[in-house]
Amino acid sequence: MQLITSLIDLFLHLDKHLGAWITQFGAWTYLLIFLVIFVETGVVIFPFLPGDSLLFAAGSLAALNNNVSLNVFILYPLLASAAVIGDNTNYWIGYHIGPRVFSEKIRFLKKEYLDRTHEFYVKHGTIAIILARFMPFIRTFSPFVAGVGRMPYIKFLTFDIIGGALWTGLFIFGGYFFGNLTFVRDHFSLVVIAIVLISISPAVYGIIRSRIKPAIKETA
Repeated sequence: MQLITSLIDLFLHLDKHLGAWITQFGAWTYLLIFLVIFVETGVVIFPFLPGDSLLFAAGSLAALNNNVSLNVFILYPLLASAAVIGDNTNYWIGYHIGPRVFSEKIRFLKKEYLDRTHEFYVKHGTIAIILARFMPFIRTFSPFVAGVGRMPYIKFLTFDIIGGALWTGLFIFGGYFFGNLTFVRDHFSLVVIAIVLISISPAVYGIIRSRIKPAIKETA
């Protein structure tokens, strides 16, 4: 229970915790953020890490002109690289061991996640690589599924670079330009929750719609 409480506090007050990291670790904070973004996208069992909100918090701290600020011109290319490298790592994991992993009973790797992400690809095609980047959980499984499905690597890489650049840019510069507005700064926890809700809303809509359709057909 204590661990869950600590994780929730970390999630809701990322701006304060990130500021503490900078004070404690200095320039090494860049590496810590890089690793979080890499692991969220590159290790398929960690889809719950706070990628969107962490980027936003980092961007807001980059706008500060004090001793807890980050440099946005270092932050953006560094974290865009972390996202792309993570996705490519995940792609090759899926390419080589994906089918075997999902044939075993692993708590965080339910086959329904694989099926749901596969349906997302079927519906949106290659552009799904870009769209999935903005959706928690799906963005972690998206490159994995691309690898399992043997998507041509050059095609995957091209769209993945575009998606990674857009995703990190949107949240880092969103935080940079809007994160220090009085309302946002005073209600940062609410803003983080709003970011998460907006991010997961397409996936929730898709799940609800997929379950309603069969029910409608049965009653028709």
